[in-house]
Amino acid sequence: MTPVDISVASADDMRLLSDWAHEEGWNPGHADGPAFHATDPGGFLIGRIDGEPVSCVSVVRYGAAFGFLGFYLTRPHLRGRGYGTQLWRAGMERLAGRNVGLDGVVAQQANYRKSGFRSAWTTMRYEGVVPTGAELPDGVELIDARTLPFGRLTDYDRRFFPEARDSFLAHWIASPGHSALAAVGDGEVRGFAVLRACRGTASRIGPLYASSPEVATALLATLADTAPGEPVAIDVPDVNPAAVRLAEGLGLTPSFETARMYTGQVPGADHSGLYGITSLELG
Repeated sequence: MTPVDISVASADDMRLLSDWAHEEGWNPGHADGPAFHATDPGGFLIGRIDGEPVSCVSVVRYGAAFGFLGFYLTRPHLRGRGYGTQLWRAGMERLAGRNVGLDGVVAQQANYRKSGFRSAWTTMRYEGVVPTGAELPDGVELIDARTLPFGRLTDYDRRFFPEARDSFLAHWIASPGHSALAAVGDGEVRGFAVLRACRGTASRIGPLYASSPEVATALLATLADTAPGEPVAIDVPDVNPAAVRLAEGLGLTPSFETARMYTGQVPGADHSGLYGITSLELG
């Protein structure tokens, strides 16, 4: 097996990885690279053979005990030579001692199980044009999430994610092409959602958190109204049946399936309020 020269991906490399993801049909966001890179600058690895980039993986650390693996791919014409396996081993070494999560495509789930990952739920990407005119429940209003005190936003996000991720959220809500909304009522945060323009046809919405299907629908419809008539995509976890019913009730079409998998216990979270995961790349 030819040894792969593995290094931390640079900002220029991140643009290349976005190109690769686009070619794979993963529909990356236009501003994903800077936001992802800022979350953990050492968390993206790229492999080269004789200076040519051949494979990559993201192994982002959160807090002291959690990590998320994504962006795992090898260039199509170079697959089957062990290049990806070398990146995988280096990435898992970087996350040693942590509970590691990933969103695995159907074709690779058996291999992930051999590496110690266990399925927690299925995530289905739903796409389509969201109907307009959703009504908010009484006493709830939508505001620009950037106007909410940041600590309240991070506290709310922590209900749905295994570790605090302040750096990620700060970039996620402020990135070019991103629209972020919070639902508030009775002095409490009732929902949060971000839409990001992507390199494919559909803009992606993630995360989508909500205290009820009505709040989730209002967040979806309001974000979709920023580009009327254009399709959106949302990655819906079946661990929240209400989220699946909502996506199907809005007439959205399933297009892409993954499984959320972990090496350790499934982290505790408010799954009843999780209507759409943030991203398949960083969790």
